[in-house]
Amino acid sequence: MSRIHYTKPSITELEIRYATDAVTHGWGERCYEYIHRFENAFRSHLGVEHAIATSSCTGAMHMGLSALGVGRDDEVILGDTNWIASASAVTYLGAKPVFVDVLPDTWCVDPEKVEAAITPRTKAIIATHIYGNLCDMDALLAIGRKHGLPVIEDAAEAVGSQWKGRRAGSLGIFGVFSFHGTKTMTTGEGGMFVTRDTALYEKVLTLSNHGRARGQTKQFWPEMIGFKYKISNVQAAIGCAQVERIDELIAGKRRVFKAYEQALAGLPLRMNPEPEGTVNGFWMPSFVVDEGVPFDREALLQAFHEDEIDGRVFFWPLSMLPMFTSRPENIVSYGLYARASNLPTYHDISEAEIERVVRCVRAYIGRN
Repeated sequence: MSRIHYTKPSITELEIRYATDAVTHGWGERCYEYIHRFENAFRSHLGVEHAIATSSCTGAMHMGLSALGVGRDDEVILGDTNWIASASAVTYLGAKPVFVDVLPDTWCVDPEKVEAAITPRTKAIIATHIYGNLCDMDALLAIGRKHGLPVIEDAAEAVGSQWKGRRAGSLGIFGVFSFHGTKTMTTGEGGMFVTRDTALYEKVLTLSNHGRARGQTKQFWPEMIGFKYKISNVQAAIGCAQVERIDELIAGKRRVFKAYEQALAGLPLRMNPEPEGTVNGFWMPSFVVDEGVPFDREALLQAFHEDEIDGRVFFWPLSMLPMFTSRPENIVSYGLYARASNLPTYHDISEAEIERVVRCVRAYIGRN
């Protein structure tokens, strides 16, 4: 029986050819060739003016927050159901992540809770498009305008998602993406900072080069303390191939989700939503069992393990982690994780493999 991985990348001869060329020729004067090509291709795909390729999405977030002036004792509001990277970059700057509850249908940050959490110390709002699901960007942007706060899009998991005709990551003051090996498109490790704001772009560009400003004539002359979150030319070469195949990669994710959605229809659970006017990239098909229905997440994960299926838990509320203060008043976040799970998804998963996963899920929904 073949193992079903929870996710894996789609790599073809095109990625291999570009990476081989970068390894063979991408040095000296050509050392940034694929990087610039990757940035331009992704910028064009997203429909934004500026893009900076980075070594990680976390690094992109760190630089963006720093460029906005987030610093010690400032507060940044974000959803409690989240991956820690969204909060980590806030803490790197000495600021405090403020965790608020999420919506029960999208599992993304609740705009009403965001507005209620704003204080004089609030410096920014992070909208994390979790599992490809979209935050209510109209509501969040309106709150940002009302209170003079920038809204940042953590689109690490949202390649392929669209909000009313605009791609996720292109609506806020800046957006960040992940190209980790688990993502819809990958460079192995890597990320992207994107923005329409030219002044912010120039600030982040300087920060990304150890504080050396573009156009500086003095060699090795930084004007400020910066960062080193650069992607390599070889990684960017893989990214170039992935962007060329981006429509195919997104379509593959959507195909897998639709197969799960059809196979699990009729069960007392909810999966990733796709509200009218939006497109969900469905990075990670996930389900939440209805309240009151018996479900043992750990038993399901054990059943997956016994059937050679990789299981993956739904994100814990960040405020449950030992380094943060507990926020049990976030009742939606605290009620989701134990009733939820992610499902294996990758470009070439077969119908038979999906059915193996579905058989396990069906056996453990409503089981005492």
